[in-house]
Order: sequence, then structure tokens, then C-alpha cells
Amino acid sequence: MGLLSDKIALVTGGSAGIGLATARRFIEEGAFVYVTGRRRVELDAAVESLGARAVGVQGDVADPHAVDQVISAIMHRHGRLDTVFVNAGGGSVIPLEKISQEDYERHFSVNVAGTLFTVQKSLPLMTAGGSIILVGSISASRNVPQMSLYGATKAAVRSLGRSWAYELTGRNIRVNVLSPGPVDTPATYVSAGALDEASQQQHRDQVSSIVPLARIGRPEEVAAGAVFLASDQSSFTTGAELFVDGGMGQM
Repeated sequence: MGLLSDKIALVTGGSAGIGLATARRFIEEGAFVYVTGRRRVELDAAVESLGARAVGVQGDVADPHAVDQVISAIMHRHGRLDTVFVNAGGGSVIPLEKISQEDYERHFSVNVAGTLFTVQKSLPLMTAGGSIILVGSISASRNVPQMSLYGATKAAVRSLGRSWAYELTGRNIRVNVLSPGPVDTPATYVSAGALDEASQQQHRDQVSSIVPLARIGRPEEVAAGAVFLASDQSSFTTGAELFVDGGMGQM
């Protein structure tokens, strides 16, 4: 029996990287998983790789109407949710003097509004004892050069997590934040502008030099933290922030 046997889970931003690795671990632990993604080709490929216990629903979490469609699909098929893993988001390396209004609106629309409305619209389906996991970032609590805008959105996510954890205690729904450090994902390299193998290796080397464990993380390591927060093993944990960052935010 897995840690998530018979659980129904939603993983947003599950086409690649941390989201895909988490969806895979949830399924391995016995869950049925709904996966969202903005791009149909990548989403279909991800769902095919996950197998029969996954369903893909295309949509952009920055659009509340798209979130409605995701929730409707879950309602019609299963009628409940036990776990919500709010992973969809992103950020770019932008120096302060170059941040535009468009940059601001894009970051906050996806990372903050997307998180808010995904959780809000999921609540009617959430079961007692359920778990909501918000993906934060070490950027919210330490200096990451030229990523102040992204860090601000993740600080907002951390604040929302604390408030919601308190609000939802009466419904026995736990809310926690899972904050990765640098992780080997396509999104990491896109945000860093490292688009070929040579520049990606250079980025890995540069980042590894400032991580106490001297390497960047793997998506599967973040997924392991998500399984803990989704399962009954964390039944007395709410309002917390779990760092999976190789020690960057702690030392």
C-alpha cells in the first residue's frame, strides 16, 4: 500500500520538471492525478508517460476560467480532491532597472493570482484531512541576483500559505509551502537564458559553487518532499515551509 493510496490529486504545471516528477511519485504512491499544462503537445506527452492513473487538462492557471474547467473535469469524474499541488508558475532574470509593467503583471498573474484562484476554486472539492501544497522558492527568503520580482511573488505565496493554513484548520485541511532551491529542470535553464548544453553546464557549475551540498537538485528530490506533505506522515504539519534546497537557505 502506497502513502497516497486512493487519493485524488491535482498537480498544476505538471508537463515537465518538478510538476511531472511529483505527479509520477504521487501515482507510484497510489494516487490518481489530474495534471495541468499550458501547451497541449507537452501535456499529452507527460500524461502518456504517466499512464492510466493520470488525466491531462490543458489550461493556464493565470486564467480563472481555465481553472474552472480543470475543477469541472475533476468534479465530473471523481467529485473530490484530497491533494492540491500548486506548482504552475515561473520567473525570469530581470535587473531592477529593466522591470516593465508587463513583467510585473505576468509574474504576479501566474505566481500569485494563479495560486490564489487554484486554491480557492479547489476548496469545494477538498476532503477533510486534505493537503494543499504551494510551491515557493528560496528566492522569497534570500538574495537571488536579478530575480527580485520573482522572489516577491514567492514571498506572497509564502504569506498566503500561512494565512490559509490558519483559515482552513476548522475544515481539517492542511496548507504548507514547499520551497526548492536550484533544480535541474527546463524552466531553470530558460529563466537563466541557458539554452544550449554548454551554457547549461556552465550554469550548473556556477550554481553548484554556492550550494552547500555542492550540486543542484533533482526534480525527484522535490517530489519526495511533496509526497511527505501530501501524505498522512505530515498529518500534524500545517503552515510550515519545507526547504529542498541543498542548504542554500539555511547556511
